[in-house]
Amino acid sequence: MSTTKWVIDPSHSEIGFKVKHMMFTNVSGSFQKFDAYIETNGDNFENAKMEFTAEVDSITTGSADRDAHLLSADFFDAAEFPQLTFSATSFTKEDEGEYTLKGDLTLHGVTKPVKLDVEFGGLAKDPWGNTKTGFSITGKINRKDWGLNWNSALEAGGVLVGEEVKLAIELQFIQQ
Repeated sequence: MSTTKWVIDPSHSEIGFKVKHMMFTNVSGSFQKFDAYIETNGDNFENAKMEFTAEVDSITTGSADRDAHLLSADFFDAAEFPQLTFSATSFTKEDEGEYTLKGDLTLHGVTKPVKLDVEFGGLAKDPWGNTKTGFSITGKINRKDWGLNWNSALEAGGVLVGEEVKLAIELQFIQQ
């Protein structure tokens, strides 16, 4: 089979996350500048090669003060570590339309393996004749595994920022 290359359609993709704040609400954020590509055997995504990068300084949570704190050395340290990267090590079909994506996530200078759940949205031609595909990707990571340790104790007990980060990613790709 021939190798098929897919590039991200950034205007139809989102890289989002949620973290508990004060132990009882979720705060959402996203990265606005990112790039990704996939290489497949034809239209078969099993065992696809996938690479992803995001610019850390493009993080947004809807609060300029919080964003500045996230970019500081307390969290991402964007001056020292300007990108986060993901490189797939396996893309395995589990069921019709369901895959498991495993790979190495590098964040804050630390590389760790992650496992993500993928829902395949299918293939279709857009009105301009481009073949597109889409994926919904979810997963959880512990931010402390990547050295993002800052926190503050709450007077009533618990901490200000949760350790678990829930990922919610929507990716649309264009066949090259």
